[in-house]
Amino acid sequence: MVWLVRHGESTGNVADAQAQAIGAGRLELDVRDPDVPLSDTGRAQAEALGRHFAALPEDQRPTAVLSSPFARALTTAQLATAGLGVRVRTDERLRERDFGAFDGMTGTGIREHFPDEARRRDLLGKFYYRPPGGESWADVALRLRSLLATEGLRHDCERLVVVAHQAVIMVFRYVLEELTEQELLAVDRDERVANASFTRYEMDDAGDLRLAEFNVVDHLVAADEDVTEEPDAAPRP
Repeated sequence: MVWLVRHGESTGNVADAQAQAIGAGRLELDVRDPDVPLSDTGRAQAEALGRHFAALPEDQRPTAVLSSPFARALTTAQLATAGLGVRVRTDERLRERDFGAFDGMTGTGIREHFPDEARRRDLLGKFYYRPPGGESWADVALRLRSLLATEGLRHDCERLVVVAHQAVIMVFRYVLEELTEQELLAVDRDERVANASFTRYEMDDAGDLRLAEFNVVDHLVAADEDVTEEPDAAPRP
């Protein structure tokens, strides 16, 4: 069994919501993206997920954890698996998508400062467009395929939690379920991955991972925690 978990709400998510509300071109952040911490709400969300895992029958609880090294993901992994007696390992291939020159900018700021790039993005589409100095979703798929080739994510006799970021989880679906570009973008249009939500895969008789649940937030609702889903980085220009 594999759980894909998006990190809890971060101070970057909060800054993005504030910037969007006032039409600002840039987020008010004083740390680099890898160091953006969880907000108080994000910590509470991660702890609620931890209570969900701890309440599972012993033979269904996570036995292994792999996390993005970014602070918001690693802290989520640690809080969500505290008390389970498992070691949290990190892998940089799970890091957030790199937005390059767009890092910390809103769609308003991108359109103002990079109008030609906004038009190029419209031409290429969300999956293949690469911001200056950054990554496309296709680039993220390449590093996830590398991760799968070495880690496998199948971990015989282990139940694995992977803690990462919104785009990474969406691209995991593309890779694991062999979706087309159009199928992936249709899912992305219909539903945004919530903070501290989980997407669960089960192993079938052939040894393949099959989607069992997507973007589950029941544990947050039950704990009366806010369900938040701000994007991690620059939106569509």
